[in-house]
Amino acid sequence: MPLISYFLLFITIVISGASVFAFKQINQKQLKLLLSFSGSYLFALTVLHLIPEVYKGSDHTIGIFIFAGFFLQIILEFFSEGIEHGHIHIHKHQNAAFPYGVMIGLCLHSFMEGMPLVQNFDESSTQNSLLAGIIFHHIPVAIALMSMLLQSGVTKKSAIFFLVLFALMAPTGALTSTLLGSGDWQNLPLFYNRMMAMVIGIFLHISTTILFESYGEHRFNFLKLMIILLGGGLAFLS
Repeated sequence: MPLISYFLLFITIVISGASVFAFKQINQKQLKLLLSFSGSYLFALTVLHLIPEVYKGSDHTIGIFIFAGFFLQIILEFFSEGIEHGHIHIHKHQNAAFPYGVMIGLCLHSFMEGMPLVQNFDESSTQNSLLAGIIFHHIPVAIALMSMLLQSGVTKKSAIFFLVLFALMAPTGALTSTLLGSGDWQNLPLFYNRMMAMVIGIFLHISTTILFESYGEHRFNFLKLMIILLGGGLAFLS
């Protein structure tokens, strides 16, 4: 994977999270629109590109790994409190477990997302589409994370530390896969394919949760519909 891809994975999170310092309060409507776009892009990317990719091989257990990834994300959200799809829980009275539980869930989530980025896809454009999907997904998550940390009374220095830690996770996941690939692993393509299947399960959980919550109020919202169609259309064209 090109060095620019590692840099983009890192810097987009840092810039997005740091943007919170420029505003006194995060606009929840704008954040939900960002989430709607990222959720739509992830869902379309998964259905149109990633699922066909992992089913091209002869591995009949792929469905099990997709299923496992879906439920792994449910478990991770017990720690991260659903910040992956924009939930901001303010802890006015902090305890020793906060924000470490949130960071453990969020960092494991991001690390796993980065791992399949280095594999050789049948369609060369799929890697760039996956990279874009992870970046689009991480931008609102970084904003939500920093907003939650600062509103919960965490110091600015600690908040920046946690933001940088989160920003390092996806590149670290990709680098870990690169190091694994440099060894003499006979079943490496099978490992990559199964890891991609787990990430598909994670993406399906996150994207559908975002999209269901986007219309949880059961009211027609033209702007939100256009944003969702834009995200899905971009994934279709990529």
